[in-house]
Amino acid sequence: MMKQTRLLDSDHSKELFAYFGLAVYYSQALEQQLANLLMLIKLSKGKVPSEEDIAQLYQRKLSSSLGQLVQEIQHYFPFSEEETLQLKEVWKQRNHIVHDYFKERIHETFSPAGRSRMIRELTAFKDQAQALEQKLQGYSREMYVKLGLEADKEGPLF
Repeated sequence: MMKQTRLLDSDHSKELFAYFGLAVYYSQALEQQLANLLMLIKLSKGKVPSEEDIAQLYQRKLSSSLGQLVQEIQHYFPFSEEETLQLKEVWKQRNHIVHDYFKERIHETFSPAGRSRMIRELTAFKDQAQALEQKLQGYSREMYVKLGLEADKEGPLF
């Protein structure tokens, strides 16, 4: 056990854990962006009159899971079939990464080849989640302009 613990302190292991962290980070950024977009959709339909309503709705959205957000937003936003499939795929992969990834792959963490394989997978997931998040950010910006709201180009939308 001592040898395995030392192995997990290696730079390569730390790199693996860093990519795991990035994968989770970008799935949460995507979740945030879906919540932003849903808020803007509600605003555009005139459904959220007061700031208090917005605050309550926003809190509710942030406590929803990525899966619930993906399901809900499909009813309001004209995603392409490809985008819908990507969102569902990222959601499925995110659940796997967060809940089961290391349980299923623990033996691979002890070999350089296994760790490298895991890093490639996590990087591919991170890139996919990041690309989707940026696409949604673009949609949110377009809605901001349409609604005549001020949007800070770099900062968060809400």
